[in-house]
Amino acid sequence: MRAAFITGHGGNEVVQIGQRPEPIRAPGEILVRVKAATLNRVDLYMRDSGAGITHTLPQIMGLDGAGVVEEVGADERRIKVGDRVVLHPGVVCGRCEFCQRGEQVLCVEIKYLGEHRDGTIAELVSVPADNVFPMPEAFSFAEAASLGVNYLTAWRMIFTKTQVKPWETVLIFGIGGGVSLAALQLVKAIGAKAIVTSRDDAKLQRARAMGADGTINGRTQDIARMALELTGGRGVDVVIENVGEAVWPAAMRSLVRGGRLATCGATTGDNPSADLRRLFIRQLQIFGSTAGNFSEFRDLIAFCKQGTVKPIIDSLYPLDQMHAALSRLEAGEQFGKVAIEIEQH
Repeated sequence: MRAAFITGHGGNEVVQIGQRPEPIRAPGEILVRVKAATLNRVDLYMRDSGAGITHTLPQIMGLDGAGVVEEVGADERRIKVGDRVVLHPGVVCGRCEFCQRGEQVLCVEIKYLGEHRDGTIAELVSVPADNVFPMPEAFSFAEAASLGVNYLTAWRMIFTKTQVKPWETVLIFGIGGGVSLAALQLVKAIGAKAIVTSRDDAKLQRARAMGADGTINGRTQDIARMALELTGGRGVDVVIENVGEAVWPAAMRSLVRGGRLATCGATTGDNPSADLRRLFIRQLQIFGSTAGNFSEFRDLIAFCKQGTVKPIIDSLYPLDQMHAALSRLEAGEQFGKVAIEIEQH
């Protein structure tokens, strides 16, 4: 089968598009013919170094994906051949204390597609049945694939961790990226207010057209000062951020007393100033978050089936143009998801 895979670490020169052995479906697994996948920052990380992530080269890339069921076990009752499905990227043990209480994302043996095992940017992938979910009927395969990482991550941050309420105001950093756009859509879908940041005025303009209540250019404006101005001097109830060190002081200063901050990334560094005095005096709450559980994924899909939220696709590349797709993501020019269409041969 054709796939995009890394043969080493470096730049796009280590990413090959070619033939790999077809996966053999193990008992309890479902074989899926992948129609589309989307790129995530971790795909660049795996290409560049993959440091700290146990993996074996060559390895097929891609965390999320959507497609059509090719083969199931004789005892499978929920999913049948021909179903259009979307994949949860985390393969778990099902036995540890976290899996037993439904917190699969904290599984001590979790293995992510495209990180610890072969991923989704291939014609076929085989995953446990628990990782396969019916996709929203109105979605394209690329839109459905987007749910597996960015939208699931945003869902957990907004509804499980910070528990945003319709009357609250949320500050979202880095609009244009997948998680940030998903957060904007989800926040507005429940009627809450959203203020977004970017260093690109064009992205801010597009965000406002999508319903953002306020915009801040982090390159030309003081983020914390503007956040206070836009909230009448009060501050925001919740911060959603995945930038890390560069924006942490502004994020902390933007919060109202008793406010909550959820972080899921550190693209600018992972050693921000702790600002402990502000943390305890103002009784702020900090949540680390990444991905989401099977139940959260099920809830997200059900929410999307109502037609309120649909993923934003920035661009759709054929598999043969994988290098161009990675370069677009790396440049940070995208507004929404960079998707890969898996052509069948």
